[in-house]
Amino acid sequence: MAQGTEAKILPFNPGAEERTIGREMQEQMRIVEAIVFASSEPVSEKAIIDRLPEGADIAPLLEELQRAYSTRGVNLVKVGDCWAFRTADDLGFLLQREAVESKKLSRAALEVMAIIAYHQPVTRAEIEEIRGVATSKGTLDVLLETGWIRMRGRRKTPGRPVTYGTTLEFLDQFGLEELKDLPGMEELKGAGLLRSEVPANFVIPVPNDSPELGEDEDPLTVDDIEELGLLTPMGEEEG
Repeated sequence: MAQGTEAKILPFNPGAEERTIGREMQEQMRIVEAIVFASSEPVSEKAIIDRLPEGADIAPLLEELQRAYSTRGVNLVKVGDCWAFRTADDLGFLLQREAVESKKLSRAALEVMAIIAYHQPVTRAEIEEIRGVATSKGTLDVLLETGWIRMRGRRKTPGRPVTYGTTLEFLDQFGLEELKDLPGMEELKGAGLLRSEVPANFVIPVPNDSPELGEDEDPLTVDDIEELGLLTPMGEEEG
């Protein structure tokens, strides 16, 4: 019998398909698992990397952890550039509960929400041009309160109107990994949200929720923050 010693390899997910990983990687995966599990909000990859040992490669850790949870009651899912544990899609119905909403979104709010999602960054005037009717400030305030939209910056045009965009909470609420996962024309038709026949020049814009401001946008200033009643520029973390 050979006398040499060999490093012990431990399975991370006992009972799953035969696959083993090294002890160092297993320990790093436990760290990632703990960080994501303990957070009430999706956790960015940067926040995870900051807590891992120096030199750790985040990609294979997330990939292996996601695989390990793929057959469990909760799955590790990507939301934008963040990660979170969520109930498996096929079990979601078990956790549904009846709740009375104190304030349901109006048809106008839903229309504005959809326009912002597909056309962002977009101003209130641009929303009104697309809808063909005036949009009250109250409608935008309701959407801001849900946390699904944010004020991005100001358009470099006369009057410097505020531009709006969606948030990470919007993606999380609607189960989207990225904004490009929003339904396209054929999906909208299939869901009965578009007529089977649409104008020849009708197109659905490709959504873009890049956190980087566009060339036609200025960042919100301290004066803007005070005027708009914000504590910090939307999309930025407090120091």
